[in-house]
Amino acid sequence: MATAKAFSAETNFPALEAGKLRVYSMRFCPYAQRSLLVLAHKNIPHEVVNVNLKNKPDWFLQRNPFGKVPVLEQDDKIVYESLICSDYLDQTYPGNKLTPDDPYRLAQDKILVEHFDKLTVDFYKARQSQPSEIPAAIEKVRQQLARFDAEIKRRGDYLGGDKVQMIDFMIWPWFERFLLVEKMFSQMIVSHESLPNLHEWTKRMLDCPAVKKCMLPMEQHAEFLKSSKMGAPNYDVGLEE
Repeated sequence: MATAKAFSAETNFPALEAGKLRVYSMRFCPYAQRSLLVLAHKNIPHEVVNVNLKNKPDWFLQRNPFGKVPVLEQDDKIVYESLICSDYLDQTYPGNKLTPDDPYRLAQDKILVEHFDKLTVDFYKARQSQPSEIPAAIEKVRQQLARFDAEIKRRGDYLGGDKVQMIDFMIWPWFERFLLVEKMFSQMIVSHESLPNLHEWTKRMLDCPAVKKCMLPMEQHAEFLKSSKMGAPNYDVGLEE
């Protein structure tokens, strides 16, 4: 199994090597990117099998009946749902721990992720809006991000404090897509004027080795978004024939 191309319903199950950790992913999925960031940050050996989410293989649905990525598989163990996968990886590979030991701080981090997951709905609506509606839609997202700007100011350089932690990786994938909105629509969601602390956090995150490793070129993001809007998502954008 030496391809980054997406496996579809017509493809056979790629044999899983004993003991090897596999992550079922989709190159442009922010939820799968959460776990890929954790894997990269903790230097966990693994292989990636990308899945065509519009034309899913039966063998993938047997592993996750919800039909979503990410999914982790190792021997007879299967784990799915992005937050669960990321926590599982942090507990199974405890080196370079990403989650706080303090139960209250951990609870607060999880609450922040819940707030963020709700604002992503408005972000996707903004991305699908008519050109004349985009500024107002983006402003709605920006207002909800004020909570996170305040948290950065209170906590330090990162939401995790003085270093990148799980909470930072769990929200980062959407900031990568915020940059896409800026490129495509000339509308900056996170600016120094509107959200100064998040703006500086974004710059620090762009220097994070795991983020650099997992980030895709904006041109590929834009091409995938264009193909998705046409109803025929090209999961293999940027890959050689």
